[in-house]
Amino acid sequence: MSGTRGIRFLFVLTFLVIYAPGAQGAASSCRSCHSGIEPISDILSMKELPCEFCHRGHPEAGSQEEAHRGMWANPSDFRVADQTCGQCHETILENSKKSLHATSAGIISATLYTWGAQRKKGAVYANYQVKDKHGTIKKGALHELKALPKYDPFRPPGPENHPAYDYLRNECLRCHLYSYGMERYGDFRPSGCAACHVIYSDSGLYAGKDRAIALKNPDKKKTPARPLHHRLSRKIPPEQCIHCHNRGGRTGVSFIGTMESDGYGSPWSEKPGKKGARKVHGKYYNHLVPDVHYEKGLYCVDCHTAQDCHGDGNIYSKKENAVEIECVDCHGTPIKTSLLKTSWGNPLKKVKKEAGNVILLSVSGKRYVIPQVKDIVERGNPGAKKAMGNPKHMERMECYACHSRWAPQCYGCHAQQDCTTFSHDWLSHDMPGDISQGGRAAFRDKTCCKWHETRSYLRWESPALGINAEGKISPFIPGCQVFYTQISKDGSCSIHNKVFTTFDGISGIASNPIQPHTISRRARTCPDCHANPKASGLGHGIFQPIRNGLDIPFGLEQIVDQEGRQLQATSHDGARPFNRNELERIKNAGKPY
Repeated sequence: MSGTRGIRFLFVLTFLVIYAPGAQGAASSCRSCHSGIEPISDILSMKELPCEFCHRGHPEAGSQEEAHRGMWANPSDFRVADQTCGQCHETILENSKKSLHATSAGIISATLYTWGAQRKKGAVYANYQVKDKHGTIKKGALHELKALPKYDPFRPPGPENHPAYDYLRNECLRCHLYSYGMERYGDFRPSGCAACHVIYSDSGLYAGKDRAIALKNPDKKKTPARPLHHRLSRKIPPEQCIHCHNRGGRTGVSFIGTMESDGYGSPWSEKPGKKGARKVHGKYYNHLVPDVHYEKGLYCVDCHTAQDCHGDGNIYSKKENAVEIECVDCHGTPIKTSLLKTSWGNPLKKVKKEAGNVILLSVSGKRYVIPQVKDIVERGNPGAKKAMGNPKHMERMECYACHSRWAPQCYGCHAQQDCTTFSHDWLSHDMPGDISQGGRAAFRDKTCCKWHETRSYLRWESPALGINAEGKISPFIPGCQVFYTQISKDGSCSIHNKVFTTFDGISGIASNPIQPHTISRRARTCPDCHANPKASGLGHGIFQPIRNGLDIPFGLEQIVDQEGRQLQATSHDGARPFNRNELERIKNAGKPY
């Protein structure tokens, strides 16, 4: 145990000895009102912590107002977590503050690059300034990120005062570890460590037995924005992840087989004039085929390691730099079964070999036999043997290039900035008395312009393919195809349906590689890739942009032309559509490589 950590441990131990439940009446004072509240954890050292160790306050006081004075409602909020969670989990907390979950570096850098607001694809900015104090920089990592600037509607727009800053602050940056959610159906969660480790329902209603909450809320239909129970958990269900992962790449909602619909809310309900669907995350959804892992009962954290979620202590620009898990880590290759290690060489602690099988020990408590590619190639059906037994397929393609039969495709992102109206800023808050609540939607400063978004059309079938940042064939989806309109302070339209150009001279209408999290045992057919112009990135040619008021010379589905010239930007270094030679090889798949 290191010196610093040892001192922290002794501090906590001393606190427990002095203030253990019953000592000086501290815990009993809290529970005189909060009787029935659940212990925060089953782990003894945490279960026995007195309430005020995390929440502060004055439990010995004689009134509720005095008892709650100086209290932190969310002790895990990153504004205060160094004094709570960080006392025992210092390294995890420090890493988490540098992770993509905290910095949003990928979202920010993609937007700024495609809007022509920065020259490079890698990250320059984060939600808030962050530095790597230890200097242990791995490949693809950065020493620091600057805080995202603000946009001033009273100054002319330009490289130093770009509307993309405003767009990010008002619309996109609602999901990061310094912020609460929108606090509407499907978007309830806290900030900090509890954003993942304290489980919320979609309705945000408490289901525990805390008497104080029950007295305020006898019918359990009011006062939302509370966790299901007053408990920390490492068994994080997919629904918790989806409270954030429902925008951008939409991998969370895709995992459970849902994609936002065009907004109709069909079918009808049994009441006159009322739609039957319910909005989740502010959207109606279509229900499609879920990811096979979800169908089997796996949780997101069964695949994604602690390092994937907390970070490894480095500051990264993009997911491909930060995520260590790959399909082959669990499923092996046509030559070898799983090595029980991640692609970064770290042990897969929940994956074991037993009696000739590779077994996953899920956080849900279930055990799963993991199918091995080697066994499928040796004993599988002819189609599987032909696909996975093809060395070129396995060398050049991501597994999910074939096994993702669908992916969410949101074509045309029409963004209107209304500078006549001030709106909320997700990165700037009017801090309340309790700073642990500083990330709540209710406390956002109204310093941004009001933004409105809409789409051209939505699809899900046969996503395009291209080359991802790791040099492998991967699905591509729109991300994102912005047509920008600005309403100036005097109410006139100063910019109308502008398409940005990147510093590389490519259209800012963008499509990007993705792991859609829509894996199916039944893969895409050979013709769906080799005889489908959309899959090659050439588009269907059905949607006509000009007749829909969009001044671009290519279709929204078209990321490359017949000559292999790139038409749409990608915001990942190394990612690109197929070149001319690759397009020819795909079309003539029967010929030798």
